[in-house]
Amino acid sequence: MRTFLNQYRSYFLYAGFFSFFTNILLLAPAIYMLQVFDRVLTSRHEETLVMLTIITVAALVGMMLLEMVRSRVLAAAALAMDRRLGSVVLDRLLDGAIRPGAEQNLHGLKDVATLRTFLTGPGIQALFDSPWLPIFIVVIFLFHPMMGLVAVVGAALIFVLALANERLTRGPLEQQQAEGRRAGRFVDLSLRNAEVVGALGMKSGVTATWEGLNREALRHQLVASQWSSRVTSLSKFTRQMIQVVMLGVGAWLVIDLHVSPGVMIAATILLGRALAPVELLIQGWRSLVEARSAAQRLSELVTSEKAATPPTSLPAPEGRLTAERVVFGFKGNDRPVLKGVTFSLEPGESLAILGPSASGKSTLARLLVGVWKPISGVVRLDGADVAAWSRSDLGPHVGYLPQDVELFAGTVRENIARLDAGEDEAVIDAAQRANAHEMILRLPQGYDTPIGEGGASLSGGQRQRIALARALYGDPRLVILDEPNASLDAEGEASLVRTLQGLKDHGATVVFITHRPGIVSVTDKVLVLREGTVDYFGDTDEFLQKVTPVGRAAEAAGHGERNYRSLGV
Repeated sequence: MRTFLNQYRSYFLYAGFFSFFTNILLLAPAIYMLQVFDRVLTSRHEETLVMLTIITVAALVGMMLLEMVRSRVLAAAALAMDRRLGSVVLDRLLDGAIRPGAEQNLHGLKDVATLRTFLTGPGIQALFDSPWLPIFIVVIFLFHPMMGLVAVVGAALIFVLALANERLTRGPLEQQQAEGRRAGRFVDLSLRNAEVVGALGMKSGVTATWEGLNREALRHQLVASQWSSRVTSLSKFTRQMIQVVMLGVGAWLVIDLHVSPGVMIAATILLGRALAPVELLIQGWRSLVEARSAAQRLSELVTSEKAATPPTSLPAPEGRLTAERVVFGFKGNDRPVLKGVTFSLEPGESLAILGPSASGKSTLARLLVGVWKPISGVVRLDGADVAAWSRSDLGPHVGYLPQDVELFAGTVRENIARLDAGEDEAVIDAAQRANAHEMILRLPQGYDTPIGEGGASLSGGQRQRIALARALYGDPRLVILDEPNASLDAEGEASLVRTLQGLKDHGATVVFITHRPGIVSVTDKVLVLREGTVDYFGDTDEFLQKVTPVGRAAEAAGHGERNYRSLGV
């Protein structure tokens, strides 16, 4: 964050420059009072009063314009930082979200918004005005040392209250923010699973859980609010008392003819103006704490993994895929999910991955596509480590269909084109190769049909086929499909078989995971996983012969499932 702030140092320097003249012009009301009491009232010159009034009004107008310019400079700094920092934070969030065991729904972009709001609010302006307190005290000292001493004592009391506010409210406020984010993540998760919540009658349980989480946040907020309100009330009382004392000391000095009445009024006005920013900081301390906490979290997020030097751009892959003794496990789990998985595919070959649930099939798919990196071993695409390959370079040559299909709010075309502008011919070609073209044309607006958040307006089969078209967009050379027929009916599965055959004829390397043995016959090779280890890897024909003596005949007759179960499928 310090690096980002240094990049926009000029904005803050300009804001400080304008603050200098703003606070200088704030001396105008005090000087006006001094001159009115000491000159106008004694001389009774109306011309002097008129000129002093005109000059003071001009100074106040200038102060107003300078404050407007300062606000615009700080707003420009906030927007510039948001544009620059927002993309970096989103990039880090996306990188972190795909890591195994990563915490989801991080509030990085909300932290950016918190900083932006602080830079455009009154808190930052109070920070720029607070350093001028010593200058105002020096001016009061010039009026009279006794009045300067009162100003020093008053400023010290206000600063003690500010420090007390910091110590008493910082912990509860940070706890409240943490509990609030936790409750927010639970709400996000509940909304994403609203269908399950409604179907299973879980609303009361969800509500009770959220109330428990929110209750903790409210408890910490109440503690912070109680202390903050006490300190704020005490600071207001202290500032008013200091001004009363200043006025009383000034009156005593006037009676003893040490100062003039104008000095008494001017010193009181200056002291009130000097203490106002500090009091404003105390009142808005919560926004300052939130901005500071947001800056700390963003600094940890941005520096947790510095952006690596972009790797050398490699030529477009042909599709040669190799797994070399791949081992993978989750942090905190002593038992690996995958244990020494090894296999190889030549360009244009297809592989079916079979195995019982929790055998590591989906984990292997994520490793093959490069979104996860193995603990040991390596997955290579055309000899290069797929996890180290530049994602922007590799992405157009890879097709990936995850087990849990996720679509983006937008049109069918935008989803197939991977949110890129793309060409219509490429979008339609991908849909045709996925055998989804006719289905898309039957939608209300065809390819321009809005699908809603996550494809809410589509059926499960429609979402799966559109996601398959997205995976095939751009003529990928490596296609990884995780249970592509999970939501398909018989017609959809027949279309999937044609799609797989078309990919094979087109020379793409295809790996797909399935629990249904009916589409295994279109592949060249089969890999069976059991408890994270390779139970079988070889040609499909050999696999079918091992499963059952009649092989394809049993499968065609629909009796192959029992034989597949002998290998845990």
